[in-house]
Amino acid sequence: MAWREVNFDGIVGPTHNYAGLSYGNVASAKNRGEVANPREGVLQGLEKAQHLMSLGMTQGVLPPHDRPSLRALRAHGFTGSDREILASAWAASPALVANVTSSATMWTANAATISPSPDTADGRTHFTPANLAAMYHRSIEWPVTSRVLRKIFPEGERFAHHDALEGGTHMGDEGAANHNRFCDDYGGEGVALFVFGRGAFENASDLTYPGRQTLEASRAVARQHGLRDKKTLFVRQNPVAINAGAFHNDVVAVSNRDVFFYHEDAFVDPDTLERDITVAMGEIPVRFVRVPRAAVPLADAVKSYLFNSQLISTPDRDGMTLILPSEVAETPSTKAYVDGLLSSGGPITNADYLDVRQSMRNGGGPACLRLRVALSDDDMSALGANAVLNQELISELQAWGSKHYRDRLMADDLGDPLLMEESFAALDELTQILHLGSIYDFQQ
Repeated sequence: MAWREVNFDGIVGPTHNYAGLSYGNVASAKNRGEVANPREGVLQGLEKAQHLMSLGMTQGVLPPHDRPSLRALRAHGFTGSDREILASAWAASPALVANVTSSATMWTANAATISPSPDTADGRTHFTPANLAAMYHRSIEWPVTSRVLRKIFPEGERFAHHDALEGGTHMGDEGAANHNRFCDDYGGEGVALFVFGRGAFENASDLTYPGRQTLEASRAVARQHGLRDKKTLFVRQNPVAINAGAFHNDVVAVSNRDVFFYHEDAFVDPDTLERDITVAMGEIPVRFVRVPRAAVPLADAVKSYLFNSQLISTPDRDGMTLILPSEVAETPSTKAYVDGLLSSGGPITNADYLDVRQSMRNGGGPACLRLRVALSDDDMSALGANAVLNQELISELQAWGSKHYRDRLMADDLGDPLLMEESFAALDELTQILHLGSIYDFQQ
């Protein structure tokens, strides 16, 4: 039975804007207040998915969430019609409206942690939506994320779903952005590497920016997924990397199958980590590509998002391929490193540069925009909804985005009731295209 890794890309939402909400995200802070182009953003994301399809990859999509979140505003005591709620909230706190109108759900690497069936005790693929407790604008996401995942991966014989972890920031869970899986083949038993920023009940005095993922949250996800102790590792992210703006581990590291591509400063003791991974993998050798700071300074890695790339195995190419943001080609140190990497005879032999600038300006590269799920042919047959892409669906989504999305959006526009109504109309149509049913609060 054949296995594959399916990338479920987040569709950029119609309220995509640069509000600078994410403390510790250098790009988000730098571009705060700039003019965003949601239409360009959604089309760039779909073009990325289309490119991966052209390489023979199986691609899916996850929808944006309903924004502004009227459910969240009602929970803050605002009442009345939809327009009245938005008007009252905007008058009271434009900052609150900016938070509940964020389009950060496009970064589906934070949607959930997934453990495929070869790794779990009950032989099912397990999903835990991330609570994203560190940032208010993201902490409101998980209920809709859970509804979407349950529609696409129906609970039952093949798929198991859990609620997000309780416990606030002490159990802060940021999803797959801090999770790597090593394996020989996607259908073989793998090794899970959970990366955390701090202990839940410790004072991380070495951090300037928050360590969003806690060790205790990572251990809880591993337990409820039924992962095997000998095949599960936990390692702390280097505080130096977090303080440089690597708010998630996928800003400084990415893996695929038996290859681990990471920056020298991603972990405090990379030699020990490599030994631990090697032991856990047993007879399956792992190929480590450690990028020295002398070649790529940490600041350049964070600025260019060299490691927030997708590392993929394509059917028709020898070696692995990096899907990189165009900013890597525009940064001298990273471009020189990638050129040397491709000619080194190592496991990474191809690099494709893509334009995802609308996402990058908010601090999200190609890896942020996708949720990886290892699936068998039988798993694929059991999927619900219409979320796996083909050319016809890509074309329909491109036409949908071009029809509904604005080409200019600023923070002051978030109080516009017309934007809310345009967004809800677009999402209502999208649920019909993707056969998702009534997943949004405004549809209830």
